[in-house]
Order: sequence, then C-alpha cells, then structure tokens
Amino acid sequence: MDATYDYLVVGAGSAGCAVAARLAADPQARVALVEAGGPDQDPAIRIPIAFPTLFGSEHDWDYRTTPQPGLAGRVIRCPRGRVLGGSSSINASVWTRGHRADFDGWAASGGSGWSYDDVEPYFRRAEHRTGGNGSGVYGTGGPLYVEDVRGESEATEAFLAACAELGLPSAKDVNAADNTGAARIPTTQRRGERWSSADGYLRSTSHPDLDVLTHLHVQRITIADRRATGIEALAQDGRPVTLTARREVIVSSGAINSPQLLMLSGIGPADHLAEHGIECVSPLPGVGSGLQDHLFTPLIVHCPQPVTLASAGDQAAVEAYKLHRRGPMTSNVAEAACFLPSDAGQSAPDLELSFLPVAFVNHGLEPPSDHALTIAVVLLQPHSTGYVRLRSASPADAPELDPGYLSDPAGDDIRRLTHGLGIARSMFGTAALAPYTGEPWYPDLDLDDSDSVEHHIRRRTDTVYHPVGTCRMGADDGAVVDAELRVHGVSGLRVVDASVMPRITRGHTHAPTVMIAERAADLVRGT
Repeated sequence: MDATYDYLVVGAGSAGCAVAARLAADPQARVALVEAGGPDQDPAIRIPIAFPTLFGSEHDWDYRTTPQPGLAGRVIRCPRGRVLGGSSSINASVWTRGHRADFDGWAASGGSGWSYDDVEPYFRRAEHRTGGNGSGVYGTGGPLYVEDVRGESEATEAFLAACAELGLPSAKDVNAADNTGAARIPTTQRRGERWSSADGYLRSTSHPDLDVLTHLHVQRITIADRRATGIEALAQDGRPVTLTARREVIVSSGAINSPQLLMLSGIGPADHLAEHGIECVSPLPGVGSGLQDHLFTPLIVHCPQPVTLASAGDQAAVEAYKLHRRGPMTSNVAEAACFLPSDAGQSAPDLELSFLPVAFVNHGLEPPSDHALTIAVVLLQPHSTGYVRLRSASPADAPELDPGYLSDPAGDDIRRLTHGLGIARSMFGTAALAPYTGEPWYPDLDLDDSDSVEHHIRRRTDTVYHPVGTCRMGADDGAVVDAELRVHGVSGLRVVDASVMPRITRGHTHAPTVMIAERAADLVRGT
C-alpha cells in the first residue's frame, strides 16, 4: 500500500474533501485523501434529524474535555466526525458564512488576503443554492447543495413572528455580509437528505487522480531537513503504511486532531514535546493554543400543541420521509435563528438565539418525552479560550482538551449569556409564541433570580460543536501558519481546516471551513 503522491491530504472532513477534490482536478497532480474512519454508508448519516444518533458511534472520535470549572466541573462531550465527510457527515447541516467583520478581522490580524471581499467568491464557488436565492447572495453552480429545511414546524414560523413582535430585525438572508436579524437557517441538504462534503466534492465529479484511503490512521508526518516528505499511518488491520508526498502534505484533521498530529510530528511547544519524549523539529508555541468554541444555554418550555419534532418518530413522519423526503425527519433541529448584538453600540452580532422545535437535552441523545420548544442562546464571540495538548506520545491516546469555557476573568461571557436568556424569555412571552408556550422545562430556573440564572448557565450550558483556532493563522510569534496556510518553519506542509481561524466566526463553522479549503486549493496551485 506504500505509494507516492503529489499531495497527501490528511482528514476527509469538511475541508479535506474540498481541497483534495480541487487539487485532483489538475490532471498533472496525483492526490491521496487519507481518513482514519470508514465510508459514510450508515443510513442514519443521510437522515438530517438523526445526527445525534451518530454521536458515540464508530463515526465519532467522541472526545471529552477536562472538567470545566466554569461549567460546574462538568466534563463536556465533543463529537468530531471519524468517517468520510468528517463532521459534515454527523453535524446539524447548518450553512452560515458568518459576518463581514469576521473576515475583515482575520485580514487585520495578519491574514492578508482573507478579508470579506477576498473570501466571498470562495463561498459562492462552494454553493449550489436551490430556492430562496432571490437575494443573489449565493453561488448556484457549486458542489454543496444549500436548501431550506423541508420539515419546518409551524412553531418555527411563530418564532420568526415573535422576533418581529419584539422589534428585532428580519435578516434578508443570514448569509449576507451582515447577518444581523432573524431568518430561517439554510442547510446542506439535497431533496431532504444530508449533503456532506463527501457528497459534494467526492461524488459529484469523477476524480481519476484522487485515491480516497479510509480506515488509515495517520501516526505522524515525516520530516527531513525541515521539509514534510510524507506520512506514516496505521491500517485497520495494524499494518504500517508509509506514503510519500512529492509536493506537499496538507493537514485537514480539524481543530483537535490537527494540532495533535503536528505535535506528534515534532512541531509545537518545545517544552511540552520534551515532556513526552518527542524530538522538536520546529518549536511553535502556538500549536494547540487559542482554542475557541461556541457555547449555548437552553431555555426550554413545554408545548401544549403537538407541532414539535417529538413526533418525528411517528409512523406518519416515517412514511412522509420514505415516500416524499418531507416532514419532521428532514429537520436539522435548528430551524431558525436571530443574530443580534448584546449591546446596542456593537456593529456586529455576538449572540445567536437559535430556535429548536424540540427539547434539546444531552446533545439530543434523550428521546423527547414531551412536546417542547428550545431557544438556545449561543455565545458567538467568546472571550474564553483554551488549548489542546498531548496526553502521551501515542497517536492512539486522545489529546487533552480544555476549552476553558466561561473562564474569562471579567465574566463577560456569562454576562452575555444571561442577557440572551432575558431576550429568549421575552420571545416566549410574545403573542406569536403564546399558543405554543407551556410550563418551563426546568422548574428550578427562576429568571428573576440572578443566582438561579447563573446556576442554570453553569450546569446546563453546552458546546455547539465548533472548536477552532488551535493552529492560528498570522505573522506573530504565537501563529502556526502564515496567510497562505504554510506551517512556520517547515516547508511542504500546510494546515487547511477550522484550526487556522484567528477568531471564531459569528455563525456556525462548517461554511467558513469549506471556504478556507476552497481558497487553500488556489494558494497551493499558486493561482
């Protein structure tokens, strides 16, 4: 199985599928896309609402954080896709680009060429918008289908009406340059089924010069004279495999696995590598640092009407999905949202109030016991940061993951979540949502008592599954890659995934991760 390629792409997720397919379009380039997980043949992957059933399965790395003091000492589950398509095969299919300020901020912090005007064409290149494209925001010929959810609950319409009733703006499109306001959430679906990066980039077009190698766990990057020369991997049956790269090794393993692989290969904080007996090839203290993630705090109420996703398992819903790919099983669960600033003086949102017509508890792993509605208050611009570190020099050991949730010394993160809960409470108090709003799901939560609110936030806040920033782009001493995503101090090596983001975006991270890959393909080719 040992072989030589022009490009080796490590990780077949949101970014890896995209950059590998784009590079393989060059008939002069032979490309290998290497994935630790297996093929995406599980039927549950296709069903949008079934994504929580994939957590903890063979398709999930199923990471856990260290105990989080800011979250009452809880250990937080962190699903990451270990399957063809990566996390795009197990996520909630949300497609939101973010705000203009995100990318202009990247450019200002050392990411020359990554301003909003620079990257917007790459979003368009990835997109194939079907319906709802009157705004002219989207591309229409790209490999990733972007559709509105087909299984909308009538309560979702009531949520949007509630936002208007409170005087909150309506967003013409959450993927416009300014995403402020309330709107339905676009998803990566095609005719009611999930449409992952593997679907869009690997299956839509024939790639005769692309080898997709699954069940191959990369152990380290081989480096000679400070140049990446290939990878050493382990096949499913335990056989060692060595692949050589004539041109470049591209690491697209995500914000947890990418820094882990760099450190296992001798690239990272020198003292930390020495602790594990790893020879330091390139001392980069920023590898694994700067971890950022989106958190959400739920406000849940019982719903007196049977209009929620609690009916998704009913026979009628199953038949609607089987026969027509319609109904609640096509829902991505997060059907609408309102993006807004927590302070009137801000020009861009730092909160998202996401509407889920179901009680979303314990990552959706608990079957709904009753009809209920959730407004999830998402912290879009956290001040708290954390890190990824090695537990050992063995690639088989999961890395140490400490996001540092709600650890910012000024307490600004918890203040903004508290503010968002107040807005969510007002939404449930509107005439529009009144017919769907029953008793509180958590009887111990008293929104008029600050101690009760803090207790609720620290014990029920959870991740939105958006880790970024651990191989940050920039020119300063803490940066890991330059503006062309080349790893500082090692030639022939790039990182292309969410880990390179200097700052987390004001939206879900799948779309900007694909955009990074689209632009990276041009950077690699020098076009």
